[in-house]
Amino acid sequence: MSETIEIEFKNLLTKVEYEKLLKAFKVKDEQIISQTNHYFDTSNFKLKELGSALRTRGKKDQYEMTLKQPADVGLLETTQTLSENEFLAAINNGILPKGIVQERLEQLNISLTDLEYFGSLTTKRAEFPYKAGLLVLDHSLYLNTEDYEVEYEVVDFQRGQLTFKELLEQYNIPLRVTLNKIARFYQQKI
Repeated sequence: MSETIEIEFKNLLTKVEYEKLLKAFKVKDEQIISQTNHYFDTSNFKLKELGSALRTRGKKDQYEMTLKQPADVGLLETTQTLSENEFLAAINNGILPKGIVQERLEQLNISLTDLEYFGSLTTKRAEFPYKAGLLVLDHSLYLNTEDYEVEYEVVDFQRGQLTFKELLEQYNIPLRVTLNKIARFYQQKI
């Protein structure tokens, strides 16, 4: 179990821009890992309405459930580890385990029994240190859609924002208004 503040900057990319960044940072095929996010919300999208999101994620043989909530700066991420059985029960039967995420959901007046499974998004991800943060290159596939994105995760908002802007300028990538993955997923779903 952990709670952390996530500060990240993101920008959608064209396929050409994505491939240019892979080449510029010398990303090898074996550095790209696949991970699948499985999204949950209430039938009336109460989490979305609160600016929050709930997902489970399977990556290699590790499973976790994460609740993201707005914070003063960035997002508060509450994460708990899941066993493979808990993960499978969540995505196959909509049964979510008790724990710290459940406690945070109850603070939002949401019961585990109110949640529904809405679907999955698979990302092929390369991540590596870049200046004072972590640079992430994503190719995501969901609901007959695919997109490309660069993310920059940092601990210092202002420094990270400046570095991210400089990165985009260096590679002639226009700044684009970019929704997070779950928002893009729901945009296609609804």
